[in-house]
Amino acid sequence: MAMIPPHIVDDIMQASRIEEVIGEFVNLKRAGSNLKGLSPFTDEKTPSFVVSPAKQIFKCFSTGKGGTVVTFLMEKEHFSYPEALRWLADKYGVQIPEDKPPTPEELEAISERESLHIINEFAQKHFVETMHDTDEGKTIGLSYFVERGFRPEIIEKFQLGFCSNKSDAFTKAALDKGYKQEYLEKVGLTKTKDERSFDFFRGRVMFPIHSVSGRVLGFGGRTLKNDKKVAKYFNSPESLIYNKSQILYGLYFAKGDIIKYDNCYLCEGYTDVISMYQAGIQNVVSSSGTSLTREQIRLVKRYTNNITILYDGDAAGIKASFRGIDLILEEGLNVKVVLFPDGEDPDSFAKTHSTTEIEDYIKSHQQDFISFKADILLESEGDDPIRRAQLIKDIAHSVSLIPDQITRNVFIPEVAKRFEISEDVIWSEVAKDRQDNLEKTQQESLRKKRNEARQQQQQTEASADDPYAHEPSPFESEAPIKEVVVEDKKDHYEYDLMRILVKYGTLALTIEQLNEHGESEKVETSVAEFVCHELNVDELTFDTPVFNRMHKVIADSLIENVFLKPTVFLRMEDQDIVKFVTQIELEDIQLSPNWEVKHKILTPSEKDKINIAAPTSTFTFKLSKVMKRINEIRKELPAPGQEDEQTMDLLAEQANLERVKIFISNRLDRVNTH
Repeated sequence: MAMIPPHIVDDIMQASRIEEVIGEFVNLKRAGSNLKGLSPFTDEKTPSFVVSPAKQIFKCFSTGKGGTVVTFLMEKEHFSYPEALRWLADKYGVQIPEDKPPTPEELEAISERESLHIINEFAQKHFVETMHDTDEGKTIGLSYFVERGFRPEIIEKFQLGFCSNKSDAFTKAALDKGYKQEYLEKVGLTKTKDERSFDFFRGRVMFPIHSVSGRVLGFGGRTLKNDKKVAKYFNSPESLIYNKSQILYGLYFAKGDIIKYDNCYLCEGYTDVISMYQAGIQNVVSSSGTSLTREQIRLVKRYTNNITILYDGDAAGIKASFRGIDLILEEGLNVKVVLFPDGEDPDSFAKTHSTTEIEDYIKSHQQDFISFKADILLESEGDDPIRRAQLIKDIAHSVSLIPDQITRNVFIPEVAKRFEISEDVIWSEVAKDRQDNLEKTQQESLRKKRNEARQQQQQTEASADDPYAHEPSPFESEAPIKEVVVEDKKDHYEYDLMRILVKYGTLALTIEQLNEHGESEKVETSVAEFVCHELNVDELTFDTPVFNRMHKVIADSLIENVFLKPTVFLRMEDQDIVKFVTQIELEDIQLSPNWEVKHKILTPSEKDKINIAAPTSTFTFKLSKVMKRINEIRKELPAPGQEDEQTMDLLAEQANLERVKIFISNRLDRVNTH
């Protein structure tokens, strides 16, 4: 795809609000000057995901991920850098110069994941056009949705479409556009049998399945035939971009209202979601006919702790869903259950009732999981004492899964009252189940710790011969390395120098140097010029690749007399650079204002001490390079009695480096005594 001009990138970044974008994926709550929420990248019960609106960056302390709003979209939605910018430009109304569709050659160069996304986007538009612009599509596809009572704006919003009944109409159209058949098959749009290719969804109305940001990940296709031998629904197969256990249909459209009303309605099918949404109940999602998974529950948990499950009158289906209720409880969410009248489901009920009537019905018929489970099971189990005892154990087990002690304590008397049994019996059963669960958790934790210990041992052995591996950086207490950006501990000198170069590169620096008469004089320069000059004089580079790239960017800018602020790095396409700068931006230690206001104690910051910090970090970096080479020479030297001509060269180099080491050490001493 054509490159977006730098000034347009700046416009996009300035227009974008990271808190708004991430707020579409994570339920953020105010925490001082920042916002916090549950990580969208991993499972956690305590929020460790931080967004800084002031700095327009985020940090996930569970996974170490961090960066700008562009980084977030690349990490969460697997956008490429240009795609993330285009998504933001579209959201915030920033005009990008006319961009032509990618050529077949450009498609070839795009990663497989991106190719699959592009193909799905093409398919979604193709199915919409087929439904609206062909006689077959209007007569069969569009008429079906109209007969189901869906209004034109709802059909458009959910991007509903139709796949022609012609054997390979879509496949031919895609191949003519330059899309690879290999990728068409990987996303499940095309099937090949006996060397004949055909459209997987031919003759079906199409329901695109969206990611949280609106990307098309897959499709559901409903047949319009009455043949019982033909499956009613086909769904896209699992692929690199589609994992049905981690997707909730309709979440893209529902997430705002889920946060607004602090509740998520969960139903079963595509049309349930669409009909409820059309009726005005818009905080509704679907598990798309699959059993509810832990990943789907955690997806809801990012937006709310409350789930209301909407069931139709199918008792067999309800029993099968009990495991899903237990999973919801285990994840610490509050669950309510609503059973629609016999013969009704959310789709049919929403079509014949107003928004107020639906809301009133849900409010008056919602039950907690104990009442619901007991009603369903007692109805089928009757008065059999053994089955009744098993039912009590079953419900006690559900209570035991609730992680919050207070919530458990509230439910135990309810269970005892419902079954007219002693609370002590329920307490005992819950305690036994929790002990069993705890032992399982401890065993899993022990296995995990053993694996971590094994990995730690391997890392320790790898760095055992490095004399600088465990020495602290001169300013490590002010800027600890919180995640692995550098390759190992021995590179923390590189980290510290690059941190100072990026954060304080534009600051003025006063240094002492000898003039042409050999006299010491003070000279004013910038931190960036000083560091880059010192590295250039000794022809030193960084071992860490991302630092080497940053060093080149800074050095090249100095040639043009341009001084780079940290915000410039945050707008770069190189996400390793963005992550590093995000990390150091969030490392700032904020001292309590009481020290200066109340206690009248001035606490100088690293910025105030830059005349010491910059030279110290630079010379320490140099010293580490010298020590590294000295250690390499020691290893290269042959055993006594096996010396050769090369040995003398190595010894000479070592002697010279020892002198350099003393010289640098003296410079460090002078800096720190000023």
